[in-house]
Amino acid sequence: MSAAPARAGLSFRSGLNTIIVSSSDPIADRRISYAQMLAEAGDFAAAADLMAQALERVPDFLPGLELMGRFAEKAGLLPLAFATWRRMLACDGIDRFGAELKLAAHGALVRPAVPALGYVETLFDAYAADFDAALAQRLDYRVPQLIEDMLIALSPTDPAAGVRFARALDLGCGTGLMGERLRRQCSFLEGVDLSEAMIGAALAKRIYDRAEHGELIAWLAARSDRADLVTAADVFAYLGDLAAVFASAARVLAPGGLFLFSVEAHDGESHCVLRPSLRYAHSEPGLRSGLAAAGFDLLRLDRADLRMDRGAPIAGFVVGARRRDTRTIDELARWPEVLPGAGPKPR
Repeated sequence: MSAAPARAGLSFRSGLNTIIVSSSDPIADRRISYAQMLAEAGDFAAAADLMAQALERVPDFLPGLELMGRFAEKAGLLPLAFATWRRMLACDGIDRFGAELKLAAHGALVRPAVPALGYVETLFDAYAADFDAALAQRLDYRVPQLIEDMLIALSPTDPAAGVRFARALDLGCGTGLMGERLRRQCSFLEGVDLSEAMIGAALAKRIYDRAEHGELIAWLAARSDRADLVTAADVFAYLGDLAAVFASAARVLAPGGLFLFSVEAHDGESHCVLRPSLRYAHSEPGLRSGLAAAGFDLLRLDRADLRMDRGAPIAGFVVGARRRDTRTIDELARWPEVLPGAGPKPR
C-alpha cells in the first residue's frame, strides 16, 4: 500500500511563493495532496479526476478550484477547465485567481479592457516579500534601468546638474525599484500601487515623499496638482485598454512634462492582445495613435528585452512622450506657475 502524502492540505503557487492552505475537510485535503503528486508526475488528467472527487466534498473551495482548472487545462480538458473557471467567478466576486482572464485567454469570454482589480492586488500582495530578489536575480529585470537611461537622454539638463524634476509620479510603484532610480532626479516623488503589501515594502525603503495604496486611474483623477514627470515601469501589462491611463497622465502633466513607460511588445494587427501569461501586450501602432489622441508627442519608442520568463526574453517597448502644449496665446499669458522651481510663468 502506498504511503500517504507527507503534507496535508493544498500547496499552491501564489505569486513567487508556495502557500499551504486547508479546506478544513481532512478527506478533501488528502485527495488534493494526492492530486498534486499526480500532477507533479505529469498525469494531469488523473490529477483533475482526483480534484473532482475532492471538490465534491468542498465545492466552493477556491484554491482547490484553481488547481482543478489548472490541471484540466494542462490535460487538454478545456470544457472542464472552462466550467471550473466559471464556477470560480460565481464563487468569488473579486476574481482573486484571475478566472475571467483565463477564460478570455482561451477565447471563451470577451477580453476585459482591464483585469479584475482583486486579481492584480492578490497577485502582487503575494509577490511582495520576494519581489526584488526574484526580479533581479532570477528574471534579469531591466525596465527601471531602461527607463532611467531614456529619461537621462530626454531630460533638458545635464544629470550632473542635480535635480531636474520638481514633481514626479511613479505609477504602479511596487516595492520602489523605479523610485530608487528616480529619487536623485526629483524634488518630490510620489508613488501609487494597487497592492498594499507592495506599498508597505516601498515605504520601508523611504524612497518616496508620499506613497499610497490605490487604483492608479482613480488616483490620478483625484489629483489637482501638476507633475513634470510620470513613469510606469512594467505596469501596463496589467491594463489592456490604455486610453484612460494615457488621458489621465496627460491631465496631471504640465505642458512639456515627460511620460515614460514600458509595455510588452505585440507585432500583430491588434493594438492589444491578452497572452497565456495573463499579461497584455501592445503594438507600436496602437501606442502611437493612443498617445497622439491623449495629447502627447512621441519622442522615442525603443524595442528592448524587458526581462526573462522561463528562460526566454520578453520583448517590449520602452516609450518616451512629451505632453503637448495645447494652450492658446491668451491662456499662456495668464498661465500660473504650477510646479515649484519651474521658473517664471510664460509671457
